Amino acid sequence: MILEMKVPSPGESIKEVEIATWLVKDGDYVEKDQAIAEVDSDKATLELPAEASGIITLKAEEGDAVAVGAVVCHIDTSAAKPSGSAPAPAAATAPVAEAPKAAPAPAAPAAPAATYATGTPSPAAKKILDEKNIAPAAVTGTGKGGRITKDDAVNAVPSMGTPTGGSRGVERTKLSMLRRKVAERLVAAKNETAMLTTFNEVNMTPINQLRNEYKDAFKAKHGGVGLGYMSFFTKAVTRALELFPDVNSMMDGDHKLGFDFCDISIAVSGPKGLMVPVVRNAENLTFRGIEAEIKRLALRARDGQITVDDMTGGTFTITNGGVFGSMLSTPIINPPQSGILGMHNIIERPIAVNGKVEIHPMMYIALSYDHRIIDGRESVGFLVAVKEALENPVELLCGGNPKKAFEL
Repeated sequence: MILEMKVPSPGESIKEVEIATWLVKDGDYVEKDQAIAEVDSDKATLELPAEASGIITLKAEEGDAVAVGAVVCHIDTSAAKPSGSAPAPAAATAPVAEAPKAAPAPAAPAAPAATYATGTPSPAAKKILDEKNIAPAAVTGTGKGGRITKDDAVNAVPSMGTPTGGSRGVERTKLSMLRRKVAERLVAAKNETAMLTTFNEVNMTPINQLRNEYKDAFKAKHGGVGLGYMSFFTKAVTRALELFPDVNSMMDGDHKLGFDFCDISIAVSGPKGLMVPVVRNAENLTFRGIEAEIKRLALRARDGQITVDDMTGGTFTITNGGVFGSMLSTPIINPPQSGILGMHNIIERPIAVNGKVEIHPMMYIALSYDHRIIDGRESVGFLVAVKEALENPVELLCGGNPKKAFEL
């Protein structure tokens, strides 16, 4: 029986996927539920499992865009599973002596061919090279004996600098459907929103002190879940969104959509590029809940198991370029959201504290926002509220009791 395998729907809004990689070859025997391909949608990369065991026949090439519901392969379910070791080819079992060959007849003497020094241009090639001001020594001849032909001269390109002898290869690679969709969305965000960015800086000393005091007990209490910076920033963001709800809204035609919940998109790096899974109702989560959910989503992204549902929605985004060493950036809004907070690396810098110069770990933070829906007062006020919470985490994020907030 021949089973036709069709592309399943990764989500309601997705009509087409792209065959990113075949994990099996044409004619292979596959087991039921074995991953046979990776397919890219415009939101995620998903594995395609075999629906039955049998011999597979591929009906699409890598890089092909195929509609949801289209047939991508056949599986012959009646085919027997091949044995573990294939028999050696008959020709290899015993060597066969070759019959002696008759000596070839001597060839007739050929007329002597014209010889040229390697790199010598033909008259037509020399004229073209002179017009291009290209020295014959800079051209590799493809004619007999290395002679430079007219085609060699026509195709020769003047040197753009001093030849170094290094490689100058160029590789052309088609972008995945996911990367093309990311590019499309980023360009749309720049072109279709009135995006501005405002900046501030945060003294990270209070958070570092809290983490140094409680991180070991936190990790031991909560089964290996660490007390990282992201829970503090997520808590600070949800608090600021409650104070400035316009930042937690988005445009919908001539209307504004406001939300009484905070679904925070967290940008994480995966094998296929940037993924932005969503922490749902982050305003209701504890420090442990936020850290555990971020860890779960990051592992799914790393292992290629992230789904469209994991990345659907989100009312505000946090991105941390500091893990890659970024000191300052202007993050691009994740549409249709209206705001994104950029974290950066922490650097010890001298600052003025009560009239004295002290050295503290400092971080620049950036808020990019859609000015169509968020005014300067709300954007600056939001970022100041984030700064205040991060610089006074005991009172504003832990309710005055860190042990209780960390569930110790």
